[in-house]
Formats: sequence, C-alpha cells, structure tokens
Amino acid sequence: MNQFSSGTKRNYYGKGDVTVYRLHRRGNQPAGVGAVFAANVKMLIYGDAFWPTYTTGDNSGLVATDSMKNFIQRETMNFTGDDLESYCRFIAEKFMNKYPQAEGAQVTAVELPYSALSNSSVAFAPAGPERAWSRIEITRRGVAEQRSGMSGFRLLRLNGSAFQGFVRDEYTTLPDIANRPLHMWLDLDWTGMARDNPVPIAHQVRTLVHDVFNGFESGSIQQIIYRIGTKMLAEVPSITEVNLEANNRTWDTIAEQGDSIGVYTDPRPAYGCLGLSLRR
Repeated sequence: MNQFSSGTKRNYYGKGDVTVYRLHRRGNQPAGVGAVFAANVKMLIYGDAFWPTYTTGDNSGLVATDSMKNFIQRETMNFTGDDLESYCRFIAEKFMNKYPQAEGAQVTAVELPYSALSNSSVAFAPAGPERAWSRIEITRRGVAEQRSGMSGFRLLRLNGSAFQGFVRDEYTTLPDIANRPLHMWLDLDWTGMARDNPVPIAHQVRTLVHDVFNGFESGSIQQIIYRIGTKMLAEVPSITEVNLEANNRTWDTIAEQGDSIGVYTDPRPAYGCLGLSLRR
C-alpha cells in the first residue's frame, strides 16, 4: 500500500515503472549536467474529482494513466537539471499546473545508474548496485514531503573492522573479533534539497559513504554508520536529517591462514540489523 505524508487518501491512482533516459549525446549539456540522466518513475495523484470513477464509472474528470506515462516521458525533455530531487519536483508541479482536478501528486524516481567507461564521453555501462531515489508530494497548499535516499550499498572491507567487548552470558557463542573481513549492506535516506548546486546530493553521498568505509577502522558497524551520518550533516549543509540502516552480511569462514588469506561462503540467513537517525 502506498502512503502519503499529507495523510490517508480515500482514493488515489497513477502510473508506475515509467522509464526515461535523457541523453546529451554531443557533450554540449549545461555545466554540471551529466550525459546520462535515467530514472524509473512512479506518479500517484488523488482528489475528489476522481471519486466518480470508483462509484459510478464516470471517467469525465479522469486523466488516464497512459496519459500520465506520456506526460512524464515527454516532459523529461524539458527538465534541465541533473538531480532526482529537482526532477521529481519539476514533474509534480508541472502536472498539478496542467490538471487542476488533482488535489495532490506524489512522484517517486529511482535512478538507473550508468557510468562512463574509462572516462569516455560516448561509452557507458550500468553502475551500482546502489541506487539513488527521491520522492516528493505536492498539494495545493505546497510541498508535503521531500525525501531522498540511496539503497543497495554492498560494501566489503578486507580488514580494519573489529567487534569485541560485548555482553557475555550463557547465550553468547560469538568470540571477540579483533580483525574481520566485513561485508555490510547499507540503505539511507535524508531530508533536504540542494539548490543551485552543480553536484547532486546523491553523488556527494555516494562518494562520502565510499570514503568513510575505505578510510575508517571501526569497532562496530554502529560506529561506521554514525561516522557516515555525522559526516553527511557536516559536509552537505542542505541535509537536515539522515536515517541509516545497515545489515551485517559478513561471510561465514571456511578456512583462514592468520589475517593473510581466507576462504569464505555466504552467511547463514539470520543477519544483524542496525539503525540510526540523526538530525542537525
């Protein structure tokens, strides 16, 4: 079920899984805009004008979902930015201006990431696995929600991760670990929107997460996500709140020769789940 920040809706409808790929093919894009902007979009709208469709089958006020798909895809040509936050707002506001019978619109976009091959300007390949996303809800009274995030980080550190000194009792079987190969999954989201910034927040966050995970020797996954969250607030002024959730997906050990070499396999199904919320 879809939820709306402005409250529960008696009815809503829309179009999902709308894909768009905007390509600047000749390198003449505006400053700070990437060659490939790609997203999977879902737009939901609501309002009393659409209620007769449910009760009597009267579609006279209804904007067909196929028209919504066409609107999203064609208006992407008119979007001049390069960040999902601005894109979602652009699509939502333009739709609300076009169709006065809509009392509100929620637009969610998930990036379809591509990266250049060897710094090429013409050749690209799918990137990831992490993907940025953004969601906005706009009503006739203004913005009800603006939230963005990144999901699907898969991070492996060969050493420099410890976990020891925790409570020991009759239920404890895990030994203290001074230096483990850490395999961590991470999802995070934030509120805040950069304006007139040539570098999208998602790009800054992706780089920051990678840098912290690479450069920080930790005593727990909790300490890692705290370092990431505080660094986000410190280095990205437009972010006002950040929520992080990490999973400990460290592989099970088959055999090791000290700290120099080891063979591992996928972990058993149970995993540790660790969350953190920070506000400015």
